[in-house]
Amino acid sequence: MNTNYLENNHLVLVGKVTSDKRLSHEIYGEKFYIFDLAVPRLSGNADIIPITVSERLLSINALNIDSKITVEGQFRSYNSYENEKNRLVLTVFAKDIKFMENQEEIEVSKDMISNEVTLNGYICKKPIYRQTPFGREISDLLLAVNRAYNKSDYIPCIAWGRNARFCENIPVGTEVKIVGRVQSRTYEKKYDDGRVETKVAYEVSVSSLEVVDQNDNSNESVETVEQAM
Repeated sequence: MNTNYLENNHLVLVGKVTSDKRLSHEIYGEKFYIFDLAVPRLSGNADIIPITVSERLLSINALNIDSKITVEGQFRSYNSYENEKNRLVLTVFAKDIKFMENQEEIEVSKDMISNEVTLNGYICKKPIYRQTPFGREISDLLLAVNRAYNKSDYIPCIAWGRNARFCENIPVGTEVKIVGRVQSRTYEKKYDDGRVETKVAYEVSVSSLEVVDQNDNSNESVETVEQAM
């Protein structure tokens, strides 16, 4: 079993702060805050990603809206119990934040890594393969990524094209290594009483995937060129 927890889950984001900090929780006298980070895509759109940061990591008062920063950390999950229902909440846990020297608008190019996450974990639910009305192939994955102190993060991932077809037949319990990008996606949830609520989902869009063979240390990999979405 892979116990290098830092390598199991590593993420780098470059973006612009788009919200004020808000208190998330407090543990043993240490306060944690959440703020939103707009991470640009090549298409010109941006993913709005929630960032959780300790008050001890930086001077919180200096974290102003429109600040351009680089965040290094992990993509984590936790269970939130609301109205007697369990909900999986996803956030980026910041281990380091650096303010960019050039505070001008971020120019994203194909050579710039502004959003990359590497996960090493286990398929914990049968992948769901489907096709869109336009014939695009998609597979939904749920990855269990080990963390220290016998904890795990459960990270939803989405694979496209050849990756999607490959993932369709991966057995539950298979160890895989995924490289991709964190993305936000809005959707509408319809309730039985007719109400419609707009929500935001967070997931990893897979650009490359390897099946980790623990017997001979060789990996079977599938890699696709990620499209700018």
